[in-house]
Amino acid sequence: MKLLFAEDTVDLSRAVTALLEREGYYVDAVYDGRQALEHIKSESYDGIILDIMMPEKDGLEVLKEIRGMRIITPVLMLTAKSEVDDKVTGLELGADDYLTKPFAIKELIARVKAMTRRYTKYSGDSLKFGDITLESDSFELSSKNAVRLSVKEFELLQSLIVNSNTAVDDRFFLDHVWNDEPDATDDTVNLYIMYLKGKLKAIGSNTEITKDEDGNYKITYNGK
Repeated sequence: MKLLFAEDTVDLSRAVTALLEREGYYVDAVYDGRQALEHIKSESYDGIILDIMMPEKDGLEVLKEIRGMRIITPVLMLTAKSEVDDKVTGLELGADDYLTKPFAIKELIARVKAMTRRYTKYSGDSLKFGDITLESDSFELSSKNAVRLSVKEFELLQSLIVNSNTAVDDRFFLDHVWNDEPDATDDTVNLYIMYLKGKLKAIGSNTEITKDEDGNYKITYNGK
């Protein structure tokens, strides 16, 4: 699974990142709120860890912006403060959990696992379409280059490939990928489609995802 970890204390960031990677997570570490937003706008994550006290933008500002963009990725807030107001504000803005510093690494890992455990495990079979290969065990998407997908990106692309002979709409993805999560909307689907289009371009693929005037999505291969 892919995590974004936004923490401005470099030593703490490195230590936590190393331990999370040892647990099998793929971690992007950033050091301020602006960097966090840039990553979240261009990448899909299975979980986000935000420190409240960060330069540029604090964690609460970042949380408010991403929830306003209909990004529903689970968020764990970290705070050095013990005031109830910070915790209440974070939860009201859409945080899924919070942890007060200093914290035990084991507790952080346990909370991350609890936050992301709703996701399904997949078999090791690979899926091929056109010039791309989608690996179920590593969530790697490859063509001329390779990138790692988040779980939702994987499920979305898997659905497109399996249904490549049929045009599918937002409702299909909300039913089958997001399982009717109450905060998931058509905008959520559009955002993840945008992520996937960027990934296909990044790996040099001639596979495309298109949307027709009726609102149906289709995956096509335009190579020779």
